[in-house]
Amino acid sequence: MLDLLKEMFSYPFMVRAILVGTIVALCSSLLGVSLVLKRYSMIGDGLSHVGFGALALATALNMAPLTISIPIVVLAAFLLLRINESSRIKGDAAIALISTGALAIGVMVISLTTGMNTDVCNYLFGSILSMSQSDVNLSVVLSVIVLVLFILFYNRIFSVTFDESFAKATGTNAGLYNTLIALLTALMIVLGMRMMGALLITSLIVFPALTSMRLCKKFKAVIINSAIISVICLWAGLTFSYVYATPTGASIVLCNIIVFFLYWVIQTVKGVICRA
Repeated sequence: MLDLLKEMFSYPFMVRAILVGTIVALCSSLLGVSLVLKRYSMIGDGLSHVGFGALALATALNMAPLTISIPIVVLAAFLLLRINESSRIKGDAAIALISTGALAIGVMVISLTTGMNTDVCNYLFGSILSMSQSDVNLSVVLSVIVLVLFILFYNRIFSVTFDESFAKATGTNAGLYNTLIALLTALMIVLGMRMMGALLITSLIVFPALTSMRLCKKFKAVIINSAIISVICLWAGLTFSYVYATPTGASIVLCNIIVFFLYWVIQTVKGVICRA
């Protein structure tokens, strides 16, 4: 095992993948708990499609992918909240409207510029080889900012997650913190897309939260357990991908599915024992 780890860390692209993947998985799992409890977890799927369109635009303009993607996806998150709050287009309809439109624009831009080549597969399903050192530096800085903001505003995020009406009654600006959650999620979507791909990045947000909720009941316990699950599954997925030459994003998702199934089995067994 030690020899395998030494071999993995001897490759710069694996070091970059583990470093960025760990901190992105950690931040995504923290935000995922709030998104799942607020029944707004599909915002990640919608924003990932926007990210695909932004990456396609960056490629067409021959610009740095993250430089273009981050402001576009953050703007999409803000618009998604505005549409959801101030119009007749609600929830899943607003997400579908933005995500399908952005995906269509991305496909059209790629087909008219570089053509439907292997880069499209990297955008959709991710590739650890696509991350440059500048991507790593920017990802680490932004992920640390996300983590710090989440810790600083933990109590406010907790209140708007469980009872938004009560939070408003106590003077909390619920709209501001909902926007903060959406914007932080947008950052994590963009940072994780390079490795996981537009179609699989949502798994980093949804799976750890749903898995930890099988056994944990308190908000803080769910968050801590979700973070641990997310990081372990990412490491396991990267190792499996390296050893068996499988797609990285799919390997990480598969690990999450296995852990979810194990937690579900434990939950079921505990329920049977308690009823007996």
